[in-house]
Amino acid sequence: MKILHVTGYKPTELGIFKENDPRIVFIKAAIEKRLRAFIEEGLEWVIISGQMGIEQWAADVIMDLKEEYNVQIGVFPPFENMDQRWPNPIKEKYEELMMTADFFKPLYKGEYQGAYQFRAKDLWLIDKSDAALLLVDDEYPGSVKFFYDATKRTSKEYPIFTITPQDLDDIVQELQMQDPNYWD
Repeated sequence: MKILHVTGYKPTELGIFKENDPRIVFIKAAIEKRLRAFIEEGLEWVIISGQMGIEQWAADVIMDLKEEYNVQIGVFPPFENMDQRWPNPIKEKYEELMMTADFFKPLYKGEYQGAYQFRAKDLWLIDKSDAALLLVDDEYPGSVKFFYDATKRTSKEYPIFTITPQDLDDIVQELQMQDPNYWD
């Protein structure tokens, strides 16, 4: 696998409303753990649409991993100015991502025109990647369901790797156990 698409929930779907929410640390740690393993097996590119939440947090992780590994990130939003109605802190983060990504190109010129752009984005990302890593809870798939459903309609063999609530619980426990005070 050379190209991996990473996606998952938007922050509000996780009950996260601020960029300094402590749960983001655990989510990023889970993403990093999975990405490290993929990179060590030959992963070269991570591609995302740049949406807020899991995709932007994955971009943060990749930017950190670039210090250790030769891995690149490509950002392909469905249309220009996707961040137009986002809160300012997330908008600023997206603008920084546009400038620091190894590749950035909206799939459609111009502003939002219709839901078809999101469907086309999902199909394009499936076509251009070898597999996907999704942070998803099967009982509450949220907006991730649209991408997941699109993978079922593709004719190509498309592996889906997941980070589940159990994986997040395991990461929380791992990180807590690394704290020397945990054992007191």
